[in-house]
Amino acid sequence: MEYWLIFAFASALFAGMTAILAKIGLKGVDSDLATALRTIVVLGFAWMVVLIIGSQSTISEISSHTMTFLILSGLATGASWLCYFRAVQIGQVSKVSPVDKSSTVLAMVLAFIFLGEIVTVWTVVGMVMMVFGIFFMIQRTGPDEESAKDRRSWIIFACLAALFAALTSILGKVGIEGVESNLGTAIRTLVVLLMAWMIVFARKKHREVRGIGGRNWKFIVLSGIATGLSWLCFYYALQNGPASIVVPIDKLSIVVTVVFAFLILKEKISKRAVAGLILLTIGTLALLL
Repeated sequence: MEYWLIFAFASALFAGMTAILAKIGLKGVDSDLATALRTIVVLGFAWMVVLIIGSQSTISEISSHTMTFLILSGLATGASWLCYFRAVQIGQVSKVSPVDKSSTVLAMVLAFIFLGEIVTVWTVVGMVMMVFGIFFMIQRTGPDEESAKDRRSWIIFACLAALFAALTSILGKVGIEGVESNLGTAIRTLVVLLMAWMIVFARKKHREVRGIGGRNWKFIVLSGIATGLSWLCFYYALQNGPASIVVPIDKLSIVVTVVFAFLILKEKISKRAVAGLILLTIGTLALLL
């Protein structure tokens, strides 16, 4: 087996673990504060990749136009992360992740409308299967599973996370040119960090740092490490293997997330949800045909 293939599967594994670790670490901690703290770890990994490949020397070559869109995409990424981890804190990971996954569909719709990209038959088939898969997975499995207020809250935050994630892709496609992808990611992460801490200080949540328990710290840091390891593995696999194989493998992280949510968080997975997961997975793969 090629090493890049192992790294591609490792990327999906670590990405799937991120939400689970964050869910555990968010217990009793403000989600914005936790996001700001874990972003510090992610930023460290992002710049580690940049230093490894040596692209930091090209920062001076980035045009003002590209830098503007890097900042905008960073703000969109930050908004997506903040909404996603708020949704994870309120709702079940096995339901939040599929809704967040709809960012793929939203990005393709926006690309079709604003960028004039071509939509193939397989694209339509994949998008429809993903939509139905998401619908099946977010259905309630029992009348007492969650209150109407909690259900409404996490769905709103999860949908916003998907929307901002889709905007991140479009902004990157439209205005980011002439910058090495890893360097662009590192700059975006820096913007996310600044944005997250501005919100934390504005809400005066920084005072709660001292009250975070050791167990919470451990899982917040671990979730950041998982994200960083996922990035490192993904870019290694992408550099050494074909994107047509690496990308779909990485997107299978949702399977890992749902399985870990069932095994570790003891979240209920109904037959309907399993069917939805299968549809969502097949639909994701169909988008790449």
